[in-house]
Amino acid sequence: MQGKYKEIYDSSINQKEDFWKEIADNIFWYKKPSKILNSSDPPFYKWYEDGTTNTCYNAIDFHIDNGRGEKLAIIYDSPITKSKKTFTYNQLKEKVSLFSGVLKNQGINKGDRVIIYMPMIPEAVIAMLACGRIGAVHSVVFGGFAANELASRIDDSKAKIIVSASCGYEPGRVVEYKPLLNKALELSKHKPNKCIIFQREKNKAILDPQIDVDWDESLKDAKPENCVEMNANDYAYILYTSGTTGLPKGIVRDIGGHIVALKWTMKNIYNINQDDVWWSASDIGWIVGHSYIVYAPLFYGCTTILFEGKPVGTPDAGVFWRVISEHKVKSLFTAPTAIRAIKKEDPEGKFFKKYDLSNFDTLFLAGERADPDTIKWFENLSNSPVIDHWWQTETSWAITSSCTGIEKFPVKYGSAFKPVPGYDLKVLNSEGKEVGPGKMGDIVVKLPLPPGTFPTLWGADKRYKENYMTNYPGYYQTYDAGHIDEDGYVWIMSRTDDIINVAGHRLSTGAIEEVLAEHKSVAECAVLGIADKLKGQLPIGLIALKAGVKQKNEEIIKECVSMVRDKVGPVAAFKIAIVVKRLPKTRSGKILRGTVRKIADNEPYKMPATIDDPAILDEIKEDLIKNNILKT
Repeated sequence: MQGKYKEIYDSSINQKEDFWKEIADNIFWYKKPSKILNSSDPPFYKWYEDGTTNTCYNAIDFHIDNGRGEKLAIIYDSPITKSKKTFTYNQLKEKVSLFSGVLKNQGINKGDRVIIYMPMIPEAVIAMLACGRIGAVHSVVFGGFAANELASRIDDSKAKIIVSASCGYEPGRVVEYKPLLNKALELSKHKPNKCIIFQREKNKAILDPQIDVDWDESLKDAKPENCVEMNANDYAYILYTSGTTGLPKGIVRDIGGHIVALKWTMKNIYNINQDDVWWSASDIGWIVGHSYIVYAPLFYGCTTILFEGKPVGTPDAGVFWRVISEHKVKSLFTAPTAIRAIKKEDPEGKFFKKYDLSNFDTLFLAGERADPDTIKWFENLSNSPVIDHWWQTETSWAITSSCTGIEKFPVKYGSAFKPVPGYDLKVLNSEGKEVGPGKMGDIVVKLPLPPGTFPTLWGADKRYKENYMTNYPGYYQTYDAGHIDEDGYVWIMSRTDDIINVAGHRLSTGAIEEVLAEHKSVAECAVLGIADKLKGQLPIGLIALKAGVKQKNEEIIKECVSMVRDKVGPVAAFKIAIVVKRLPKTRSGKILRGTVRKIADNEPYKMPATIDDPAILDEIKEDLIKNNILKT
């Protein structure tokens, strides 16, 4: 299909109903939709509203009915527990339909909410699919999430039951889930009826017979359940993401559009065939895990890998290459931070060279901007292309990418490639006027959003409209800033609030980070704007170094400042950089720039619920004091 991108993209924008009608023919429907798009109540658009289908049927039963029941559906690989399991589509159906019976025995029916609070184990995926089978709405909460955050999600979703496990494993420690769950139940105003607990072999929890049900015991009196017919606009799940107000936002996903869009992406964006092995190294608690560990690969009918481990430390910086080699993975999707962590530990790629990666095709990155230095490092190491694409929890699939199953675009380092068919992307200035090629502004998507994106927020239509659709009427506001160049490539430079204003000049922190990352000693970096009486804001660089660097910190900083001056210009007023041991991140790998900025400006801040290691903020504070940035 070389050279086809423009034709397909134009069709998706100019004949969107015909475009999405044809794609919808590729999924299973009990009743095919006669109405493709209802635009009568913007911004609340509805796709396929009179169609009926089922999430689980499309993920499992459809493939069995088409003679592919013995195809491997899931490979579970856990270096952290040194265990591996595989499930064919037939085996998966058996387990999912039986656990659906468990949920039914607990009084779960169509539309009821089920919270899943579990580590990266097959039972988590089984629970998700079992909800879909009987029409329950799941809300997966990242395993080990703080009790108060879990409580707020229990209250907002009004979950009828919680499915959890005794613990999760991190390198060198056990995360006990049960005490966190107990605390959340104490804190929540809404009380679920029961908690179903999967006991991990080496770390079993003490169960309370009043509220807890043992997973294995619950299976004994369960009967397998068939798929129930669901309207296309019923909800498959709620996934909470942090909101600016402190209240979590419940992103909902409608069933029909979700199946249609995600199944289409596997071939068209990722160039995966049904016989391929696909790996998304994320967590099911995040959107990437929902879309590309579980749903998209199973809708499509290929093999997906469920990985319980870390890019480094389980046991070493070669674990990703081991998994790719052993399971003959065609393509990997992960966060830039994972590749940077590997690069930091193994800058020369010694681990990479130990494994046969002849089957590997493409690395896909998303979550935050991938610096060109990291991309080039992997390209040189692997001789494989790297696609840094861009999307959001709200959309559930890529907004921009190289659509490798349609047409492979040349790489422009630092860009997120071109808009994916379905997304009518614009760059607007603060007056809401479209700006020309290369001009910075807010990146927005002209409504309606394509199928599979969020139709609203859980129980919060008003908030949905106000938060996303009001500042630029007729558009979805992404809250990302950047530009589109003369070739149609999209450059995501920063979150809107990461644009800093230095003496009246709007500067992208992403552009400065790109330069810093090019330094031979820098493993990763973050740039943020701190308050300055004279210039409004000044950029400050936090730099983490590669393992084994001998060069003095002072020299590195001096060189970094000089590089920014040369490549961004004096207008950046970049003079301050400090070397830190590590950068503060969320569990999904995003750098907490906003929190560091508040610390540096001596503003009150709340410990982010998603932080990977809370101790790091004290480390950063000490570094800021030591370098006279934060005055005590």
